[in-house]
Amino acid sequence: MTSPALEQTEPLSRRLRSPRRFWRIKAFLRNWTAVTAAAFLLIVLLASVLAPFLSAHGPYDADNLSRYVPIGTEGYLLGTDQQGRDMVARLLYGGRISLLVGILPTLTASAIGLALGLLAGYTRGLADHVIMRCLDVVFAFPMVLLAIAIAGAMQPGVSTEIISITVILIPYFARLARTATQDVAAMPYIEAARAAGGSPTDIMLRYVLPNVFSPVIVYATTLMGLMIVVGSGLSFLGLGVQPPTADWGAMVAEGRVVLRRAPHVTVLPGIMILAVSLAFNFLGDGIRDALDPRSIRR
Repeated sequence: MTSPALEQTEPLSRRLRSPRRFWRIKAFLRNWTAVTAAAFLLIVLLASVLAPFLSAHGPYDADNLSRYVPIGTEGYLLGTDQQGRDMVARLLYGGRISLLVGILPTLTASAIGLALGLLAGYTRGLADHVIMRCLDVVFAFPMVLLAIAIAGAMQPGVSTEIISITVILIPYFARLARTATQDVAAMPYIEAARAAGGSPTDIMLRYVLPNVFSPVIVYATTLMGLMIVVGSGLSFLGLGVQPPTADWGAMVAEGRVVLRRAPHVTVLPGIMILAVSLAFNFLGDGIRDALDPRSIRR
């Protein structure tokens, strides 16, 4: 038999868990900045995936007779670098790694942090104390310095960047998920679900998780842009992708020695890092507004 209290709060629960309440396409489309950012990121993603079909040259094809070719030269739309490699090809192929390093670790850390935060925030007690005290150890170090330390202890490469970024992000997602879980767990419909005999696992998965998921997604989208910057920084320091592999951060590092002679070698990948990072931030703002019921026009 269903509890009267649960019957009264179930409609609220359904509204809170309904995708139509948390995801309104119209609300997102009204934000032209977010739509433009999403379109730009989609174009960058497709261009990186379709790089072999969009570039007439390979990312490693060197031509000593075409070194330092400026932007606008016939056959080299964005010029060449110090080894005569086509900048268009380098940027397109470099986008693959930069996007991978920004997106994959963030999604992985968000999933792990969400699980830890949900468990800590709902069960509290010993589990909460152990999980959060362990994560506080990571919080004791600045994010970028910890990523450098982890990457420095491993062999340079893409996997090193992914692992180091994943580790530094888990505590941030866990704390966010824990705070959101505690807020949701105090809601009346959660008490009603407990009174109706719902198991802790069922309540966490059916009632708490859908309400915690939204802020985590917004936070993850915003952090993707920042992690592209962090990953590029690791490559710039020689702790990530190694030459001659095309990567925006590594390209900035390679071009800094010829900055006066051929500034486009450094400026172009730098612009891409900045533009993609800003686009993720604008996209995150748009998703946040679309997921917030208070921002939806009735």
